[in-house]
Amino acid sequence: MSRRSLAALFATLATMIGLSVTAFPPSAQAASTDPFGATVLIGTGGITWTDVSKEATPNLWMLLRDGSSAAMSIRSVDTNTCPADGWLGLSATSRAAAPRPGTGAVQQRPCAPLEEPTGGMVPRWGEYLRATADRKFDSELGLLGKAAAASDVCIKPVGPGAAIAAAMPDGTVDRYSSYDEANLLVDMNTCPLTIVDVGSVRDPDDVAEGEEAPDASRAEQVKAVDERIGEVITAAPGGADFIVASLSDAGMTERLRLAVARGPHYGPGVLNSQSTRQPGLVQAQDLPVTLMSITGVKAPSGLGGTTLTSDPAPDNSEKRASDRLQNLVDYDLASHEVHSLVPPFFNTFAYGQLVIYLFVLLVWKGKIGGPDTRRRVLRIVRIIAVAAASVPASTFLANLLPWWRFSVPMVSIVAAVGLFVALIAYAALRGPWGRTALGPLAFVSAVTVAVLAGDILTGSRLQQSSLMGLQPVVAGRFYGMGNVTFALFATSSLLLATAISSHLVKQGRPRVAAMFVVAIGVATVVIDGAPFWGADGGGPPAYIPGVAYLILSILGLRMTWQRVALIGLGSVALFFAVAFLDWLRAPDDRSHLGRFIQAILDGNALDIVVRKGEQNLNILLGNAPLTLLVPAALLFVIYVLARPTSWGSRGLGKAAEKAPTLRAGLIAVVITLTIGFLINDSGTAIPAVGATVAVPLIVSVVVRNLEDDLRSGAGTRRARRS
Repeated sequence: MSRRSLAALFATLATMIGLSVTAFPPSAQAASTDPFGATVLIGTGGITWTDVSKEATPNLWMLLRDGSSAAMSIRSVDTNTCPADGWLGLSATSRAAAPRPGTGAVQQRPCAPLEEPTGGMVPRWGEYLRATADRKFDSELGLLGKAAAASDVCIKPVGPGAAIAAAMPDGTVDRYSSYDEANLLVDMNTCPLTIVDVGSVRDPDDVAEGEEAPDASRAEQVKAVDERIGEVITAAPGGADFIVASLSDAGMTERLRLAVARGPHYGPGVLNSQSTRQPGLVQAQDLPVTLMSITGVKAPSGLGGTTLTSDPAPDNSEKRASDRLQNLVDYDLASHEVHSLVPPFFNTFAYGQLVIYLFVLLVWKGKIGGPDTRRRVLRIVRIIAVAAASVPASTFLANLLPWWRFSVPMVSIVAAVGLFVALIAYAALRGPWGRTALGPLAFVSAVTVAVLAGDILTGSRLQQSSLMGLQPVVAGRFYGMGNVTFALFATSSLLLATAISSHLVKQGRPRVAAMFVVAIGVATVVIDGAPFWGADGGGPPAYIPGVAYLILSILGLRMTWQRVALIGLGSVALFFAVAFLDWLRAPDDRSHLGRFIQAILDGNALDIVVRKGEQNLNILLGNAPLTLLVPAALLFVIYVLARPTSWGSRGLGKAAEKAPTLRAGLIAVVITLTIGFLINDSGTAIPAVGATVAVPLIVSVVVRNLEDDLRSGAGTRRARRS
């Protein structure tokens, strides 16, 4: 492929994505555009939707019935969120956290209690400022108070947490009042924006060692908070907008919390945010943006949250409220249950495959069994390999079933995943394509691509709270292609392209094969990189060099340094072109690609790059020596593929003879996974996850060829005896 052809490919990709970006509809607006009225934010902590019922929490139930509700991700800086962290996040309109005393894991350190302001100053403000500066999240404490003052909108803070939220950048706070029911009527009618701290629930069984556990039970604390919410609503002026938000965790365990809004802007329905793009799921960073939006405060640019909107329900009946509550409880339970299951799942899956492949090696080398035994073992190994490669797609499909509602989540999710594994593996091996070496590889790869592409195009619903998908409680990403999803999608796409191109090249049609690979590559890049679908900034620059290498190999063109440079520069240019087009959209509609361009303009891009680099390095070195196996394994695979005569690649020799582009396809996969590992934050996961699809499928191809060799050898021996 010439430079002109490669340039045309990049231009086509940029044009397709650009047209799609400009055609993307704007986000929904708040439910009402009435003039600015009174707004009340009632902040609490430690409450989830599983705590809410008509009998136990009548005021929260009333808000749920008559307002718009959502599960809320409150992840701030640390794994779990202390009460001070939640209020600091409101103040900074971004992620921020208070320092915690003690040593060891931050999650297991006690949360410091909130203190009443003295002399018009928030206590420990200097400590908060230093901790925020050290985090490199580009957060500015006091931004909410500063923006409100600049727009001449006064804030009335009631309670110590509210004082933190309303404070100015220097830590001063005006008009502060302690929470007192007798004074609420005056407090609630002082300013157009009132922020009230009604206290947080702390689970006596979950607080860290060294933190004073409350005397009251969790249920008693929830009831007391609900009563204070009712007191605030009663004292507030008529026609006010109320937003109730649980801003922190109840202890060491992180969970999704609740958010509900009721008033002129928010009637009965579902609360949505363009920052998550998931109906009924919002994040804490949306709250300060919403407060500014509905009170007439001019919001600074570059904020991570967006204005909360409402998807209205037909009415506020008890039945519809119960249905909404069940959906919110499902969000919470699925996210909570799967979060603890992810580590054992990955460990079992990874180590289980290693045992199987070691067993294959012993059979391959003739260390176990005779020819007949080896034939049966190889048949079983091929079935297991295809089933193992079917697991990733099945973890997403499992969310079609409500596994989280069962009493033993580990059993129910394993059963759900196993059901889809059995269906995919059976179809891969028993279909007409199952009689060829590359048939199951092509089928499983196609299913994986179809499942992930379909999910991305329809809003990333299956990825939410899945074993290999997005974790809302972690709040790293709520839609599109994360590192794990990209690794599965890119690897499966390249393997599918390899299988199709091998078939066509064997028929003597290399140009047609190259065209098919180009088509698969274009579709993959568009789905992965488009801001409204995959919104993956690091994916296309990693994928394009891999697919370009495969295309050049099919056409018999050598990979020169000039072509490498052209592909690299084109990938980078494509990334910035798409990011720039995303930046042209309204701030609330931008993905993280457009926000990165804004960070460059604001001079904050280096902090983002440094923070992501530190995250990758900490993951790589923090779990040594296990995580160090990832780069070591990559180097070994690169060595094996670069030296066709090495012992490690001889096993692929016969498979490559029957599949002309197999070797090039594997090199393309390694190129993509290696670049993905190097340029993405938390990139360690990319080659490790990509291997969960690629390795078992390659094993299935090699094993099938070994089976054929054993059959032909047995036939030759019988012919000689006769």
